[in-house]
Amino acid sequence: MTGYLFLTAAILTEVSATLALRAAVTGRRVWYVVTVVGYLLSMTLLSLSLADGMPLGVAYGIWTATGVALTAVASRFVFGEPLTLTMAGGIALIAGGVLLIELGAHA
Repeated sequence: MTGYLFLTAAILTEVSATLALRAAVTGRRVWYVVTVVGYLLSMTLLSLSLADGMPLGVAYGIWTATGVALTAVASRFVFGEPLTLTMAGGIALIAGGVLLIELGAHA
């Protein structure tokens, strides 16, 4: 159970770092510091979830897929970027893929 808490924190810090990277390219260079710290923290938390016994395929699959989906949604609200129906369909497919990875790990 602790592994999933570490993984959740890893996902949230990775998404935050990616959003900070987007903010950094608009001219506020201080966001690069947030980006680097966020990615380092995210990797550390991901490694802690692996150390807790979570399989690599499950942890990495959930981490990347959820990160992509959350980043797409958050960038819509934070930066006004598009979130089309096609993109929403992709997010639904990602959610299904994450579910299948998780179910497959316990089969």
